[in-house]
Amino acid sequence: MKKTLSTVSLWALLSLALGLWLGAAIGWGAFALGLLTLVLTSGRQLQKIQLWVRDVDAAPPAAVGPWDDILAPIYRRLKQNREQIQTLNRHLEGMMMAAEALPDGAVTLDQSMTIQWCNKTASQHLGLNLATDRHQSIFNIVRTPEFAHYAHTRQWDQPLLLHINQRGPERALLLQLTPYGFGQFLLVTRDVTQVEKLETTRKDFVANVSHELRTPLTVLLGFLETLRDMPADSLPMEQRVRYEQMMLEQAQHMQAIVSDLLTLSTLESSPTAENTAVPLNCVIEQALQRAKALSDGQHVFVTYIDDNLWVEGAETELASAIGNLLTNAIRYTPKDGTITTSWVLNEDGSATYSVQDTGIGIAPQDIPRLTERFYRADKGRSRATGGTGLGLAITRHVVARHQAELDIKSRYGAGSTFSIHFPKERVRFANT
Repeated sequence: MKKTLSTVSLWALLSLALGLWLGAAIGWGAFALGLLTLVLTSGRQLQKIQLWVRDVDAAPPAAVGPWDDILAPIYRRLKQNREQIQTLNRHLEGMMMAAEALPDGAVTLDQSMTIQWCNKTASQHLGLNLATDRHQSIFNIVRTPEFAHYAHTRQWDQPLLLHINQRGPERALLLQLTPYGFGQFLLVTRDVTQVEKLETTRKDFVANVSHELRTPLTVLLGFLETLRDMPADSLPMEQRVRYEQMMLEQAQHMQAIVSDLLTLSTLESSPTAENTAVPLNCVIEQALQRAKALSDGQHVFVTYIDDNLWVEGAETELASAIGNLLTNAIRYTPKDGTITTSWVLNEDGSATYSVQDTGIGIAPQDIPRLTERFYRADKGRSRATGGTGLGLAITRHVVARHQAELDIKSRYGAGSTFSIHFPKERVRFANT
């Protein structure tokens, strides 16, 4: 602006000089021409500025005369603001990505408890769809009296445990509300379903171990107290021998339980099995010899064994799994029943070891729990057979360590088939 005033002043002096030299008319004409030129120039400059205002992201126009000093600081400030906005947007995107990556669910609520935003984990926990559930009341999503009472009491020192079934299997969720900002709330959700299952399993395991050991211990204590309280010569020798035999059997049963527990602990401490080519046909034959001795001629055995089919793994573990399946078949198959053992190659290159019996079968509701520790479908009959209740649990761990699958098919009263499917990556052949 100062430059413009200086230009006008200079042109006025020049016009005055011309007027004095050439006459007043020429002086005024020159002055008017100068003003017109200045107006036209300013108009073109303002037009450039107007075009730039429509797209301020571009650099300001050059050669706009006195406007240069005004536009330059404006452009610098706009550029700084853009850079600050970009930095803030990057920080916001980073925070949103971090919120999405949280293992816990997060839901933001306004002062009326309506949903503003949630991450993917919260969507999975609560069955939320942000596209349709935004601005919906959280009480329309979590429809339990416990949560409504918890939210309205405003006592949020401790989380609330809820069992929720939202578009899928039931989940055990810990929910906690926290106020933040100005009248806003954050709902944090944590899935503790697996923790609850593990705690239940731990409690059941302790109770089952105590129960399994208590029975033989009670028998041992009973016999020992009887022998202690009776005079040595008052008990017939045959009865004493029978007592000692029964005590030995109970002690051996406890020893078997402890041995199986140690085996389970060893299997759980290492996730994968060793890689050694095992001639599984030989392992199966040895297990069959022991099974036939246990059967004592009471069962019919049928075998289909591929002698050239081996598997990569740990021989002692595989022998344990194979023997457990055969032993179970014998224990739960009545006299004169048939036990069929097969070890064959499948069309897809995998291999399957299976034991089929004509025994008492398993009820459908019991099949999913058979591999749990100490689980017995028929508690009375199972204890009568002398098992520890850990055989199938050991088999399940052996199968998992060999990246194999345990398949159980059964119909109550019509026999069962237990199969171990080995992946083709572990299948080997005797001639290679």
